[in-house]
Amino acid sequence: MRKIEHIGIAVKDLEVSNLVFEKLFGAPAYKFEDVETEGVTTSFFMNGPNKIELLAATNPESPIAKFLEKKGEGIHHIAFDVEDIVSEIARLKKEGFVVLNEIPKKGADNKLVAFLHPKSTNGVLIELCQEIK
Repeated sequence: MRKIEHIGIAVKDLEVSNLVFEKLFGAPAYKFEDVETEGVTTSFFMNGPNKIELLAATNPESPIAKFLEKKGEGIHHIAFDVEDIVSEIARLKKEGFVVLNEIPKKGADNKLVAFLHPKSTNGVLIELCQEIK
């Protein structure tokens, strides 16, 4: 893991939340994207070298919808940039972490992604991200 790639925040209303974060950072979101396979729509903000992803559910069965129902709005995940997601998944499995999707899938922002179960990471959902080249 090379660095924190972004922090994901689950929100109920992306439009309202975009206005809040635009005021907070003094700049609008630089990117919006729908990720149909995950049932979410996202927006991305930059704050210095740090990236924040807001995620809103587009269907009631999506992981974000279930998260919001159970925990409400707030930090959903911390994403880490990795050079080789396949070898990182193998390394983390060997270390005893529970990988939710052993085959990386296409995520937002031109990334391949995989997730570690929060039960194996002290209650924090960890996302591994690799830039698609």
